[in-house]
Amino acid sequence: MNLRPVGSEAAFDLADLHDKAFDRPWTAVEFDELLKSPGAFAILGEAGEPAQAKGFILCRSIAGEAEILTVAVDPSARRRGWGAALVEVAAGIAAETKAEAMFLEVAADNAAAIALYQATGFLKVGLRKGYYPHPDGPKDALVMRRALNT
Repeated sequence: MNLRPVGSEAAFDLADLHDKAFDRPWTAVEFDELLKSPGAFAILGEAGEPAQAKGFILCRSIAGEAEILTVAVDPSARRRGWGAALVEVAAGIAAETKAEAMFLEVAADNAAAIALYQATGFLKVGLRKGYYPHPDGPKDALVMRRALNT
């Protein structure tokens, strides 16, 4: 498992992984723009020879708070520790930037993601009604928080 920071040069790789992981994937242009924004950082997880992308996390850390914008793990690599490793590395980077807490939103019906976040120290702190657009109607999101630097 190799985890390394990446910038906008990896936008196409991140978009490809996001497409494998989500029904409504983000584009390479969206990743490029996000990665060029203040406080943004991404970690790419790779394995094998030649290296194959297995997952990534995209975050932002500004003014004492950090946010996980998205996490994607290739479906063929799930349940092997990639998600937890990416979250832990990102939390460490956020703590180094003096963030006191890390936040995220997760679909309220995404039991696997919620279990991952709870296992890595996140607690539910709120609910955003109808936050995610969905063909069957808007889906609620849980707001979760993890304390850093405490």
